[in-house]
Amino acid sequence: MSDPAHGARWPGLGWERLAQAVAAVLPPTEVDGVWAFSPLRRETNEWGTAVLSRVDGHRRRIYTARYVLAIKGKERGKFEASVEEVGSGPLDALERLVQEAQRRIDDEHPPISIPPESWFPSILPADLGVDGQPR
Repeated sequence: MSDPAHGARWPGLGWERLAQAVAAVLPPTEVDGVWAFSPLRRETNEWGTAVLSRVDGHRRRIYTARYVLAIKGKERGKFEASVEEVGSGPLDALERLVQEAQRRIDDEHPPISIPPESWFPSILPADLGVDGQPR
């Protein structure tokens, strides 16, 4: 997964696998916002967290997606992911809902906003937007 603003790889090895895990639970075409926090690496593991916004009818739902990836040792490559709904509200409440989700995560660094089509590159066809409509 590359950073659209800088053309570089996102730091963290588990983002693409996390996007696939999210796509198994949420329709990628309904995700209209992704915010990724800097992954943490300690000893043999890497932990990553993202906040996602999804439009579901006339409601906005906010999810926290997390992964743990073994990066060293005999369990290297082992991957675990979870997706949890952490809030919902009216469609126009996005900023407040994302701030509440960020506060729950308690990370000192603000997350990076990622266009959903960049986060789900192997899942969303390049000629479709996040709303599933042709560009």
